[in-house]
Amino acid sequence: MATVEAVGKLTEAMETIEEARGHLYAFHRLTGSADFALEDAIEQLRDAGHDELADRLARELLGRNVLYGRWTYQVVEEYEDTYYEVFRAFEREARQLTGDSRHPWEAELKRRRRTPGLPGHEASPEDPAGLGPGDGSVSVTA
Repeated sequence: MATVEAVGKLTEAMETIEEARGHLYAFHRLTGSADFALEDAIEQLRDAGHDELADRLARELLGRNVLYGRWTYQVVEEYEDTYYEVFRAFEREARQLTGDSRHPWEAELKRRRRTPGLPGHEASPEDPAGLGPGDGSVSVTA
């Protein structure tokens, strides 16, 4: 059970990393959308006769790095290469300790908490009567 709990905690951490990565992609997309909206604003300022401000915005802000030397896609790529992929590889390696179960702790919780035979408590989609052991739990000795 100690191994299942430890791998489950690592999987929980990986899920948090996935969520952080999603926020990073949202940051990337939102910043890109803002840059395109800025381009539209520059054109509208020019059309309204505000060439000086439009020129400054185009020169100093449009296409500007968000971090030194980096656009957002480079931030995403660096995060993935230096942290995300390493984390993911370790999580996959640790899952081998539980038979490659992706959610060993949750599977054990399901096994302990479900009520066999009660609708809505089926062990798996393949067990419509809810009586079988196919709950996705893992058997690990540690």
